[in-house]
Amino acid sequence: MSISIGVLASGRGSNLEAILKNIATNRVSKADVKIIISNRAGARALKIAQEHHVTTEVVEVTSDVKESRWEYDQRLLKVLEENGVESGKGLVLLAGFDRILSPEFCEEYKGRIMNIHPALLPSFKGLEGQKQALEYGVKVSGATVHFVDSGLDSGPIILQETVPVLDNDTVESLSARILEKEHAIYSEAIKLFSEGKLELEGRRVRILN
Repeated sequence: MSISIGVLASGRGSNLEAILKNIATNRVSKADVKIIISNRAGARALKIAQEHHVTTEVVEVTSDVKESRWEYDQRLLKVLEENGVESGKGLVLLAGFDRILSPEFCEEYKGRIMNIHPALLPSFKGLEGQKQALEYGVKVSGATVHFVDSGLDSGPIILQETVPVLDNDTVESLSARILEKEHAIYSEAIKLFSEGKLELEGRRVRILN
């Protein structure tokens, strides 16, 4: 039986595109993307979703009414559940989503929200992880897939992949090499989850044989 997936995306949808292609070619089995939600009507991720014949919906931030994070997230929750991505059963993926989820939403989908970050967590959290790593002078960077909790890039780590930092690297060149790793390990994490091979124990994520 396939796991029902909802994707939250705000931008270009590079990781989303890789995930959809890997599902279509059966590299990721037992996974079914039911809905892709964006908070931005012009997000390229929506176009990618439509090209792959996946349902999309725009849930924009209400500009004329002050809305808390949880009030907004309740609208996300409604769309997810209406499309079969139920809390306690489905999987929510963040793919360049530019909003921080409320603690209430994180609790609803506890252990069922994944994110990809372009650095080796717990180092270089937040925006521009690649730039932070380059400016700090590290010799190795990489990508991290983690479960999402109410903190900033602070959830339990699922998979990581390293990328060497070269002396002549720019933010753009380093980002491009990290992105290749992102595409691979995000799909791998989804595959492991859909096959029931991830076990969350406190902060540790065990990969079962």
